Amino acid sequence: MNLITVFEIIGTAAFAASGATVAIGKQMDIFGVAILGMTTAVGGGMLRDVLINAAPPSALVDPLYALMAVLVSLILFSSSVRRKIARGSEKKEVIMLIADSIGLGVFTVLGAEKAYTAIPDVNVFTMVFLGCITGVGGGVLRDVFAGNRPYIFVKHFYATACIIGALVFSILRPHFGQSSSMLLGGAVTLVLRLMAAHYRWSLPRAS
Repeated sequence: MNLITVFEIIGTAAFAASGATVAIGKQMDIFGVAILGMTTAVGGGMLRDVLINAAPPSALVDPLYALMAVLVSLILFSSSVRRKIARGSEKKEVIMLIADSIGLGVFTVLGAEKAYTAIPDVNVFTMVFLGCITGVGGGVLRDVFAGNRPYIFVKHFYATACIIGALVFSILRPHFGQSSSMLLGGAVTLVLRLMAAHYRWSLPRAS
């Protein structure tokens, strides 16, 4: 099992959990929970593949990850797990933060790596752009489907962490190879996102 596969499994499970948690908080039925979990997990990658004209998107060619996302969502929907999530908003927020941060870090570097390997003469801007699209795309779709303002626009230091992590990956990738650059880029995104949530880092916003 190579590093890309490991990252895809971790990212899929994490984003599916964040999508399912939002759906449970909105009191959706089992179908809604499964769809929101799957959309969050594979949505960003599908947007990336459409942008680089990789047709059909990889999530449709290999449905394993979509099915994995549905399975994770159904586990969270099970009565025992659902009751624990619904019991306190604080616990739900912690689950959401951790799962979403892991998914963000993983899919950011997966998107940037896809740009590096799939586009001839790729530049740093393209790697960062596609890394961010892959990282935040599923979450944006999740929030729109759930009727929330997307995290990317209102949550402290969300897309910015994604940009910095993708930039770290893009600078390191030509010199240090796939494994080191993906691990470091993903770790930077994850740590910045968690620190931003803990210390309430925010970008200037309209008042």
